[in-house]
Amino acid sequence: MFSRSHMLRRLMGGCLVATVVFSGTAFAQTSKSAALAQELAKLLEAGKLDAIAAPGSEADRFNAALYFPGQLLVVSARYAVPPLLADKVQQKAYRDVYMDLFGASVPDSKVFVQDIGADGLKTKSDSGADSYERGANTRWSFDGEWRKQKIASEDQYLKNYAAADAEYADILAALIKKAK
Repeated sequence: MFSRSHMLRRLMGGCLVATVVFSGTAFAQTSKSAALAQELAKLLEAGKLDAIAAPGSEADRFNAALYFPGQLLVVSARYAVPPLLADKVQQKAYRDVYMDLFGASVPDSKVFVQDIGADGLKTKSDSGADSYERGANTRWSFDGEWRKQKIASEDQYLKNYAAADAEYADILAALIKKAK
């Protein structure tokens, strides 16, 4: 038979394995934005574009993205003079729309996503942390380090991720529609 200390070591080892497996699956959430980000990147490459812009879900909201191989920088915001941006979208001055939204949009309406890999938001990545910003007070880095960000729990971190990912997917869908 096994000694008591041997059984205790086996039990502790099993708990460690279960913890590692559980932690790995907790962060393995399905991304709504992954396929969309990859599709947008392919469309931009095929069209030899480094930027795209499109109207948003509200009359004064616009979406824009800058594309670098392996990275998407996406902004969505309300703009005080919508006809100005609508004209720029029509003229295909997409980079100008991006710059206007990034710098001169209605501040609390701005959403900014940095998608490292141009492969959708991930809860944690070895290639760098994706990030999401909304207005001046919300900034989440998806690096798996929820405690460093002073997020109350891992569950809250995953809820933040799900909300950011869903919003990012909606923005990407509008940009894809324009790119087609």
